[in-house]
Amino acid sequence: MSTQTFVHPLLPSLVTPLPGPKAAEIIERDSAVLSPSYTRCYPLVMKRGEGAIVEDVDGNRFLDFNAGIAVVASGHSHPRVVAAIQKQAADFLHMSGTDFYYESMVQLAEKLAALAPGGLKRRVYFGNSGAEAVEAALKMARYHSGRDKFIAFLGAFHGRTMGALSLTGSKVAQRRGFGPMLPVQHIPYAYCYRCAYGKEPSTCNVECVKVIENTLFKTILPAEEVAAIIVEPIQGEGGYLVPPAKFHEELRRVADKHGILLIHDEVQSGMGRTGKMFASEHFGVSPDIVTLAKGIASGLPLAATVAKAEVMNWPPGAHASTFGGNPVSIASALTTIELLEESLIENAATLGSYMLSRMAQWPARFPCVGDVRGRGLMIGFELVRDQATKERAPELRDRLEQMAFERGLLVLGCGQNSIRLCPPLVITKDQADFALDTLEECMQALQH
Repeated sequence: MSTQTFVHPLLPSLVTPLPGPKAAEIIERDSAVLSPSYTRCYPLVMKRGEGAIVEDVDGNRFLDFNAGIAVVASGHSHPRVVAAIQKQAADFLHMSGTDFYYESMVQLAEKLAALAPGGLKRRVYFGNSGAEAVEAALKMARYHSGRDKFIAFLGAFHGRTMGALSLTGSKVAQRRGFGPMLPVQHIPYAYCYRCAYGKEPSTCNVECVKVIENTLFKTILPAEEVAAIIVEPIQGEGGYLVPPAKFHEELRRVADKHGILLIHDEVQSGMGRTGKMFASEHFGVSPDIVTLAKGIASGLPLAATVAKAEVMNWPPGAHASTFGGNPVSIASALTTIELLEESLIENAATLGSYMLSRMAQWPARFPCVGDVRGRGLMIGFELVRDQATKERAPELRDRLEQMAFERGLLVLGCGQNSIRLCPPLVITKDQADFALDTLEECMQALQH
């Protein structure tokens, strides 16, 4: 009599070695024709997805704790999002909102303007990607201020187009060979666990912000030439770093004092990921400009640059995008925001708190774990060689990433030695437990 193995519909199931035969064949074809600039961490060849589960071309199912790099906020192919896309596609696919009008673009702009932190009158520009949102913010800041220089942060990632790349301070490989850049001054990002100035959390006075006024403005960077300070409220690719609230408060003070615009890049941290619609809400600071993308349309290309109305004062023709604000992407975004407000932001806050409380025990249980931090379902933890010195262990991080994949869990690295957990906001407690159980199993194996 044959026996059947029960397969949990919301958990992974691996049926072939990885990669399977179909995946291996596609990867070989890929290597012959795709740009070698793409970074692929492990051999996943996706065929379909539902919620937080993705299936590859060989029938292996994985739990996705990447969400397509923090993009599919409402999960893969949420039925309400799919229905909204199908309905809009049947009506019309494109008309270019830069030259013509359609109501859904107005509806989404009204919604984002109302949701943006600060309760101020806002205007919205639509693009296709996070880098485009940042490019629009840079141009707008220059136009509005009449200034040409910027301040950004080491570890930051703002995109790879030339303006956005000038701000990016994450990996030298992203910048090598592409100079000269825009005039941008990078300074350390405030994160007390690994403070660049050697301060303990209890004594940290946000030295990295003080360096702007005490050093930069007195030596190499005239304050009256700085158009904007751009910062991620929670740094993403730099390591999922959560700064003290005082960091953002001081940036706001410096910006106001010197007539500088404050830009919050919420491309990765926005749209409910941190348990609030915008990560900046955790710090009580309202920016002049907010950049959004990734989770805004659950997988379709869409970006938004949301600015104070008086800041977005450029004239017709100053900036535009043929496909920005595509009606199909907007239909997806409107439905995504509905889902976020109904339950997904609350789910991110609840399950994020649960995961962080359990993960807080990891440094005591696993010698290879350094710091654990995050907000909502934007969680990071570091791999170290020695907990006393906090010596980074990027090779352990890379091994952990591969080991998790081999067990059916998709995670990605960030920073020099961190793992990021950014699942779809629809995950269940069972899925959260599976992910944490799997990571604990991997870390136990790393110790032997």
